Amino acid sequence: MFRRTFLSITAATLLATPAFSAGHSKDIVDTAIDAGSFTTLVAAVQAAGLVDTLKGEGPFTVFAPTDAAFAALPEGTVENLLKPENKDQLVKILTYHVVPGKVMSTDLTNGMMAPTVEGADLTIMTEGGVKVNDANVTTADIEASNGVIHVIDAVIIPAM
Repeated sequence: MFRRTFLSITAATLLATPAFSAGHSKDIVDTAIDAGSFTTLVAAVQAAGLVDTLKGEGPFTVFAPTDAAFAALPEGTVENLLKPENKDQLVKILTYHVVPGKVMSTDLTNGMMAPTVEGADLTIMTEGGVKVNDANVTTADIEASNGVIHVIDAVIIPAM
């Protein structure tokens, strides 16, 4: 039983790895595109005009909500945010997910306040799993050529 479980975990890890294996040679945007689970985030970054910024030199730390995290928002929220007239609000939300510098999981401490590009701080909790505000970090330390991505299970919204 243990051997079968170990083999299943090993196979799942090997199958999941290719999405991020080239992370060091690709920037944050291309790494997210290749992963395949950030299509909504990438569409939002494009609509907000932030692609060139996140392809820039950095380094950046991005707390990246998955497509499932965006799908969990109230119905119509994403569609509304993607409208050109809501670009400022979209930029505010997206830049709230970005911290200047490369912050690896080993750099995080319980109760840490991380200043975002948006201007407000994120609260990092490390007890019982890593949380960024109310979002759980589900995958950490996905390195890119210009920073690092930490996958989160919720979209974090700054005070508006």
